[in-house]
Amino acid sequence: MMRNDLCWCGSGKKYKRCHLAFDERLNGMKFNVFKGQTRPPKKIINNDADIESIRQSGVINDGALDLVAGMVQPGIDTGTLNDAAHAFIVKNGGIPACLNYEGYPKSICISVNEVVCHGIPSSKTILKEGDIVNVDITTILDGYYADASRMFMVGKVSAAAERLVNVARECMELGIGAAKPWHFLGDIGAACEAHAHKNGYSVVTELGGHGVGKSFHEEPFVPHVGEVDTGMLLVPGMVLTVEPMINAGKYKVVVDKKDGWTVTTKDKSLSAQWEKTILITETGTEVLSS
Repeated sequence: MMRNDLCWCGSGKKYKRCHLAFDERLNGMKFNVFKGQTRPPKKIINNDADIESIRQSGVINDGALDLVAGMVQPGIDTGTLNDAAHAFIVKNGGIPACLNYEGYPKSICISVNEVVCHGIPSSKTILKEGDIVNVDITTILDGYYADASRMFMVGKVSAAAERLVNVARECMELGIGAAKPWHFLGDIGAACEAHAHKNGYSVVTELGGHGVGKSFHEEPFVPHVGEVDTGMLLVPGMVLTVEPMINAGKYKVVVDKKDGWTVTTKDKSLSAQWEKTILITETGTEVLSS
């Protein structure tokens, strides 16, 4: 690409004023194949307009999570929470990304107690005192996706459940803290795994975070276990989710054979998960949805 050509990122700027210095730095790096180090594909590096669009989708997504946060209480059914989130997203010009995604029947995911993720909301699932609940919402706005989840404790929960919820959040925050430009993806998983294990918990390995933005699931897959300095290089403009699933018992999970979606801990132990969509910036990270 010539210096005065329009940049490959789609910004409309000349290459010399956009990603020339970026490419020079990237091309000058040496990757250790024995550590699985790889360079990111250009298609997952977002320009400023892309990032702003994801950020605006995140505003609606966070608003839906805020709405649900005010509704969670003993006696409410998860179908009602789903319908409220759906209505809020649509009213604000968005589209619930989960609805009909590969056949998923509802607009959000709600996972209770031993359900790790992809719990299907239902009028028959009624929250009770002591439950811990993950609400996972993804919104599309003008073709751009933002994805986040939060944990909620229903009424008074056990000390063990509360500790799991809090440590799961700490794992996510430590993972985000480890995500730095020109460092590697494995740093995120290493941070999450170390904190979970230090506290006596396990980390789900079959599921993880992902790139997000122009589609629901993009490269890279984001494992929440791993070793530092391994995997894909993190560079400014990448957008991804950090969403460690932390189990009180063993790390293994199973998928419900009837609905094909609901993932539970194999040993029926409690599970907790928090998720944020983050942008890799020149100096660190920016949260785009939480």
